[in-house]
Amino acid sequence: MCELFCLSSAQPTPVSFSLQRLAQHGALGQANVDGWGLAYYDDRDVRLYKEPEPAGESQWLSFILGRDVECALAISHIRRASQGALTHANTQPFTRELAGRMHVFAHNGDLRGLPGLEPDALEVFTPVGETDSELAFCLLLESLAPLWLRAEPPSPAERLTVVTAFAHDMRARGEANFLYCDGELLFAHAHRRRPFDGVRSQPGLWRLDRAPAGATDRMADHGVTIGAATAGQPITLVASVPLTDDAWTPLREAEIAVLRAGRAVTGP
Repeated sequence: MCELFCLSSAQPTPVSFSLQRLAQHGALGQANVDGWGLAYYDDRDVRLYKEPEPAGESQWLSFILGRDVECALAISHIRRASQGALTHANTQPFTRELAGRMHVFAHNGDLRGLPGLEPDALEVFTPVGETDSELAFCLLLESLAPLWLRAEPPSPAERLTVVTAFAHDMRARGEANFLYCDGELLFAHAHRRRPFDGVRSQPGLWRLDRAPAGATDRMADHGVTIGAATAGQPITLVASVPLTDDAWTPLREAEIAVLRAGRAVTGP
């Protein structure tokens, strides 16, 4: 299956990614070779890098690793294709603008029986590519748009209600692990994961809050390097599989973790 990873922190944090190493987690050898993508927020906008090629062969990744990237929100995805050709349009994460905000989405799983492109299903947001994941993202944004097009931004509780209903619908159609961010809140929904024996299993996502001393050093061997600027500030990581031997917490099936500035959002 594909691999997901996200970071939420209170302040911009030095971070770099070795997606070739990250791809090896939960994979047989280097099975996730159908593409890679990285999106991180830069103020109100998003820097998006992605290719429909193996991460290990990418010169773009060498370029990214050579830059001093600082971000407080980042989502990465490594693709193992189940639907759609190996094209740039079908490579995740996906991004869209809604209400002057950049929204980012990445999905792990295989969804079947999604609605077609009838006008009553998609009025504003239309897929560019052919994947179930991008279609699901468009359906989510269609549901969220009425909230965002009001005079005031929707509350976290209002957004969570829509995301919860969307996740419930997606779980009925296949594996529905996904990461969604609206520039303020990051939603991580865990479902089930299909390993290489073909059997669906839990958990679909794991979480590490406020990485303890030494954890970030160990993470560097597994694809993610987080700089020292994270010391003393809230930070939460979510990944398809634990990236270190630290105390990662599995998300329960159908659980949605809502994060803002490195902390869990528990109220309105």
